[in-house]
Amino acid sequence: MVTTASAWLLPALPFLAFLLTATLGRWLPGQGAGIAIVLTGAGAVLWAPLLGALFVEGPQLYQPVWFTVGGDALHVSYIVDPLAALVLGVVLICSTHIQVYALGYMGGEARFGWFFAVVALFTAAMLGLVLSASLLTLYVCWEVVGLCSYLLIGFWFDRPAAVEAAKKAFITTRVGDVGLLIGILLLFRATGTLDIPAIVTAVQQGAIDGGTLTAAAILVLLGAFGKSGQFPLHVWLPDAMEGPTPVSALIHAATMVTAGVYLVARLFPIFEAAPVALAVVAAVGLISAAGASLLALVQTDIKRILAYSTISQLGLMFAALGTGFLPAAIFHLTTHAAFKALLFLAAGSVIHGTTRQKLDELGGLRRSLPVTAFTMLAGAAALAGVPLTSGYFSKDEILLGLLDRSTLLFVATLAVSALTAFYTFRLWVRAFLGPDQMHGHAHESPAVMLGPLVAFTVPSLLLGFLLFIPFGPSANIIAFLAGETGHPPAQYAEIGSYYHAHHEATPNGLVLGTSAAAALAGAGAAWAVYRSGARIRRRLPGAAVLERGFFIDALYRWLTTQVVMRLSAFFAWFDRRWVNDAGVNGAGRLPAVVGGALRTLQTGNLSTYALAIVAGMALIAGIILWSGR
Repeated sequence: MVTTASAWLLPALPFLAFLLTATLGRWLPGQGAGIAIVLTGAGAVLWAPLLGALFVEGPQLYQPVWFTVGGDALHVSYIVDPLAALVLGVVLICSTHIQVYALGYMGGEARFGWFFAVVALFTAAMLGLVLSASLLTLYVCWEVVGLCSYLLIGFWFDRPAAVEAAKKAFITTRVGDVGLLIGILLLFRATGTLDIPAIVTAVQQGAIDGGTLTAAAILVLLGAFGKSGQFPLHVWLPDAMEGPTPVSALIHAATMVTAGVYLVARLFPIFEAAPVALAVVAAVGLISAAGASLLALVQTDIKRILAYSTISQLGLMFAALGTGFLPAAIFHLTTHAAFKALLFLAAGSVIHGTTRQKLDELGGLRRSLPVTAFTMLAGAAALAGVPLTSGYFSKDEILLGLLDRSTLLFVATLAVSALTAFYTFRLWVRAFLGPDQMHGHAHESPAVMLGPLVAFTVPSLLLGFLLFIPFGPSANIIAFLAGETGHPPAQYAEIGSYYHAHHEATPNGLVLGTSAAAALAGAGAAWAVYRSGARIRRRLPGAAVLERGFFIDALYRWLTTQVVMRLSAFFAWFDRRWVNDAGVNGAGRLPAVVGGALRTLQTGNLSTYALAIVAGMALIAGIILWSGR
C-alpha cells in the first residue's frame, strides 16, 4: 500500500535509472533509454496513490535515520504536503512524456544513452529538491540540478554556440547559488539548524533579528532568481535554447526554472516575516514579466520566443508570491508546465520536420504538419490566456490577487497578458499560416513525438478546471494549496508548512472580462498583422534596444572584460610581486643573504679579529657611559 512515507521512492527510481543507464547503457537495448523511461514512469504511476494518501493522512514530516556516528544520528528528512505533492506530479509527468518524445527527437545521436542518463539524474535531483525538509539536502539537490542543466545544454559539445551557452548558464546560475549558500549559512548561524520546519518556527517566534532575516531572505532570493531566469540573472535562459529541444521543454520550461518559484514558496513564511524581501520578490517579478514580454516581440527564433515567454510567466508567479498569493502562483506553475512543455515540444516538431527554426524561413506549415499545428495552437491559446484554457484560469487567479493589492499592478499585468497573446500568436500565425515557405518539403513528426504533444494538449486546455473540482470537502485547488483540505492547521504548524496568505477563488467579473479582452485583443492583433504571410519590414520604436536585450549582455561583457579582468590582472601582479616574490620567496632567501653577509667577516686574519674585539668593547663602553648620564 502506498503511503506518504513511500515518497522517497519517487526520486529513488529515476536515480536508479541513472546508475543503470550510465554504467550499463552500452550493453542495454536502446542504450538504456527504456529503463530511464520505465522507472521515471513508475514514479509517475506511484504519484497518484501518494496524492490520495495525502488526503487521508494529512501532511507529514519524516526524519529517517540513515546512520549514527558517535551517538549522533544523521537524519535526512523529507516533507509531504500539498505544495510538494503538486510539484512532484508536475516533474514526474512532464519528465516521463518528454523522455518518450526524446526517443524520436534524439534518435541516432552517438551519446543517446548518456542523454537519458543525465535526464534521469536531473529528474531525481529535482524530486529530491521538492521533498527536502532540510536546507542541506535541498542545496545538494539544487546543485545537482544545475550540473545536469550544464551537461544537457552543452550536450552537442561540438557546436561552439552550445558550449558557450552551457558555460553562460553555469556561471550565471552560480552567481545566484553563492547567494543562496550564504543565505543558508546565515539562517543556520541564527537558528543552529538546517531543518526548514525548525527555521520557520524560529522565524515566527521572532528568534531571528530583522536585519539578519532580511539579509538571509534576499540572499536566498539570488539563488531563486538565478535558477528561474529572473532579472538581472535572466541572460542565460534564452541562450540555453542551443541545447536539444527536449532539454528546453524539460529543464527550461516545466521543471528546473520553476525551482526558484518553489524555493520561495517553500520558505514563504521567512519572506512573509521580511517585508523588504517580499517587496523585492514582487518588484523583480513584475520587471521580469514586462521586460521579457517586450524582448519576445522582436525575436525571430521560435525557441527564443518561448524562452522569453518562460521568463515572463515566471515573473508573474514571483509577482503573485511577492504580493502574498502563494496558491495562485503554484496553480499557474502547474498549468504553465503543461502548456509550455507542449509549446517547446511542438517547436521541436517543427524543427524536426523542417530543419528550420527562424520565423522568416517558416510559413504555411498547417498543411504539412497538421497535428503539430493543432497542438501548438492549443498551447499558444493557453499561454495567451484565451478564455476557458488552463492559462486563462490560473492567470486570472494572479490577476485577482494583484487587483486586491493595487490597481496599478493589475493594469500592468493586463498589459503583459496582451503582449504575451500578441507575440505567441505572432509565432503561430507566421509559422503555420500564409504561403508555404518549405514548398511541400516539410513532414510531420513520428508517432513517438506526436503522442506526447497530444497528451500535453489535454491538460493545457482543461487543467484550469481544477478550480471547480473539489480537493476534499468543498475545497478547490487554491484552498488545497492554502492548507484548507479539512486538516487542522496545527498539523501544518508541526511541519512548518504555513500557507495562510491566499485569497478565495471566487469569480470576479472585472478580472474575467478584462483578462479575456486582453488575450483576445493581443491574439487578434497578431492575426490581423501576420495572417497574410507578409513580412513586416517596419521596425518597432526602440527595436534596436530590444534586439540588444536592453544592452544587459553588453553591460555584463564590459564588466567582465574591463572591470573583472583588469582587477584580476592587478591582483595577479600583486600576488606575484609582493606575496610570492617579496613574501614567500623573500623569506626563503633571507637566511642565505644574511649568511652570505656574515661569511665575509670570516677572514682568518687575527689582527682583524683583534680590531673587531676592541671596537666592540669600545662600543659597549660608550653605551654604558651614555646610559649613565
